[in-house]
Amino acid sequence: MARIYQAASMGEAHIRVAIVSRGDADLLVHRVSSWGSAKGDALWFITRDKQDPTCWIYAVSQGMADVKICFVDSYGEAGWQKESRFKGRFA
Repeated sequence: MARIYQAASMGEAHIRVAIVSRGDADLLVHRVSSWGSAKGDALWFITRDKQDPTCWIYAVSQGMADVKICFVDSYGEAGWQKESRFKGRFA
């Protein structure tokens, strides 16, 4: 399950992400409203608690990003669009 914490600095983060348009994204992400609904790499529950997350991210420019993401409105759209060495690292 992907419980995500947005780190305050790049050094704290496990993965650097860039928020991009859908066509440029490696991963389409759907934000869920409950901890239990977070599944796999693509259904994210974003937490403010540093003790909860499975992954810490930091938002950067496209050139510095490990993974380019785009937030989508439905569960069905969420998922990997391109192969990535970070597959499985958000959950």
